[in-house]
Amino acid sequence: MELPRPSEEALAHSARLTDIIHQAIALEKGAIPFARFMELALYAPGLGYYSAGARKFGADGDFVTAPELGGGFAYAVAQAGAGILAQLEGDGIWFEIGAGTGALAEKTLKCLQQLDRLPAHYWILEPSADLRERQHSHLQASLPPELFAHCVWLDAPPEQPWQGVLVANEVIDALPATRFIKEEGEVYEECVALDAKQQFARVMRPADALVSGAVRHLERYLQREFEEGYCSEVLPQLPYWIQAVAGTMRRGGMLFIDYGYPRSEFYLPERDDGTLICHYRHRAHSDYFVWPGLQDLTASVDFTALAEAGTSAGFQLAGYCSQASFLLANGLAEYIAGYENGMDEIARYRESQMVKKLVLPGEMGERFQFMGFARGVDFSMAFTQGDLSYRL
Repeated sequence: MELPRPSEEALAHSARLTDIIHQAIALEKGAIPFARFMELALYAPGLGYYSAGARKFGADGDFVTAPELGGGFAYAVAQAGAGILAQLEGDGIWFEIGAGTGALAEKTLKCLQQLDRLPAHYWILEPSADLRERQHSHLQASLPPELFAHCVWLDAPPEQPWQGVLVANEVIDALPATRFIKEEGEVYEECVALDAKQQFARVMRPADALVSGAVRHLERYLQREFEEGYCSEVLPQLPYWIQAVAGTMRRGGMLFIDYGYPRSEFYLPERDDGTLICHYRHRAHSDYFVWPGLQDLTASVDFTALAEAGTSAGFQLAGYCSQASFLLANGLAEYIAGYENGMDEIARYRESQMVKKLVLPGEMGERFQFMGFARGVDFSMAFTQGDLSYRL
């Protein structure tokens, strides 16, 4: 695919990050794991895709996320989370990881206020200093002072016990993914090196015990060995990540929203080059070496792995369903009735178009999935339509 050429300023920015990745490769004796390349491309301080100042979300960015499409998404999430907050004794916390533009935080707080279920605090854990600043500005401008006062930005996951709701929308897909390949029955890890022209190049090295063990676990679960040359992604760090962000939750629920598949579909024999995809100015392509820092790199989520990680951290799986099913089970029809009575004709049309994008199978309705976990509360009521847990 021919991509629009970045500005000279953007190319200079990418060149600076490219130099840093070159230095990392040199320090590691000629190659770094692909996961390390992805980590630098997305999160290198001041230069990575999510750490720098380029506009990422919305029509002027590289992609659109569900919270930006009207208010129906946040309304359903708030309704589901309010059911958890109602079961807690004492103050509850709402904890959002990776808050993007701040749109979900803004709309969720307004919905929770209407439901009379405001949390004591709305925590935001955001690794990008630039996005944190944008979220702060957006929420300060869009929320009344009494609601903005609930917002607290964290520098690290909470270390003290807490209770409430954790929400992560399109976060797991942006965790640095390990790429593996099977050759002659052995597991190799995809690494990034430099060719004779000092350009990035794929190389394969024998996988360490952690990666090899993760791949063998997949094979045992699938009851098949991966075919010769089969390449895909795995997140061996996922259980540790879940424990880090939610291990101190005493009571409450977790809600993860992302695109992906149950394991049996993620690792289909014909999906033999994985799910890694790049996004640049609303174009999806597969050249993950082009313009580091200027494009998003993302891999689909193995929802079976997410279920394993959540339950191993001491949570119960509350449910797993498509985005359309979750939104419809948690008040989307009520939201539609509300805006139909409270908007002019043009606004109603715009909102109806955004609702269609959220729920239609050809848009986000089936491609995105919701997975919930519970500890000491009942969260199953949020998954009363179209539960797909049997497919895990």
